[in-house]
Amino acid sequence: MSPRAGNTGSRTLAFVESPVQLLNVLEWAHTRAPGAELTLVVLSPVDPMTRGQLRRMAELARREGHEVRWEEARGGATAPFRTVGGLTAPLRRADRVVMGDPFSRYVQLLLTITRARDLVVVDDGTATMEFVTQLARGERLVRWHRKGARPGPRDLLFAPVSASARRRLTPARGRDVEVFSAMPVDDTPDGVTVTPNAFAWTRARFGPPRVTKGADMVGTSLVETGVVDGDRYVDAVRGLVRTHGAARYFAHRRESAEKLHRLAVETGLEIVRPDLPLELIARRGPIGRTVLSFPSTVVHTLPLALAGTDVRVAVCDIDPAWLTRSASPRASGFLSGVTGTARDVHRLSTVAGQTA
Repeated sequence: MSPRAGNTGSRTLAFVESPVQLLNVLEWAHTRAPGAELTLVVLSPVDPMTRGQLRRMAELARREGHEVRWEEARGGATAPFRTVGGLTAPLRRADRVVMGDPFSRYVQLLLTITRARDLVVVDDGTATMEFVTQLARGERLVRWHRKGARPGPRDLLFAPVSASARRRLTPARGRDVEVFSAMPVDDTPDGVTVTPNAFAWTRARFGPPRVTKGADMVGTSLVETGVVDGDRYVDAVRGLVRTHGAARYFAHRRESAEKLHRLAVETGLEIVRPDLPLELIARRGPIGRTVLSFPSTVVHTLPLALAGTDVRVAVCDIDPAWLTRSASPRASGFLSGVTGTARDVHRLSTVAGQTA
């Protein structure tokens, strides 16, 4: 444990780009740094669904007493220059930097400016598992679904910044690195402190939920990221609805409107667009007694957020036949690992007829 983790006099700057990252900063602050001077910097994306959830999460953060600084970091060609310029002074004053996405080019660029001696990475879902593995092996930082792809011109141009960020995220004398995660973390690099995220803040602030008799389903953006074929995905959802009687489908914030419309028409599911991360939605309730999911972060986080309830989380594996031709060679093994390492979940077999 970092000796400075609970120092309430330190200046902490946290960078988030998604609602889940912001939630996990709140979890980290509740667990590891109660009373710390925390400034949350939202590097806002352009996606309307993500922005809406981020604004709701920002309201919750302010209620907890944290300062929130909203940056239109992608609002035009000059936005990155304004954002980085405006954050340079706070970065140099910060004793601790917390980040939700070490793969983000924005975050990697900001890491080259800070002199902070404490660096904390909070969960950004399954990507956290890959980050820790890459850091331990000294590999370049690249998202799992792009692993194996040839670097593009922008990747090559940004490579020196990415390499510098990786060095900054490697523990050294006078610099502590912590990973705060609900995910299983293997191959931990020497000197990195791993702190479990038990979703204590979520359970303290929300619920317990009312549990209904039926089943709910959690959506995934694996089609949108080019990993899973769209037709195969719809077939799989249809099979799960037929087998388990799911009534509601909680959409991932990055799922396309076209795919969601197709799911509603072809499966009869009620499509729900959550206004908060699913862990909070489920904890607030109502939620089905069974929650169906494909391999994703929620198979690790929902059992923690719903601890003490009668809700069962069930996960359906991704059949390799569903993968697209452009999917990373590592996709099948990585997704299988996400499911296989999940605790307190029921593992479903591939629904019959889905691969026909």
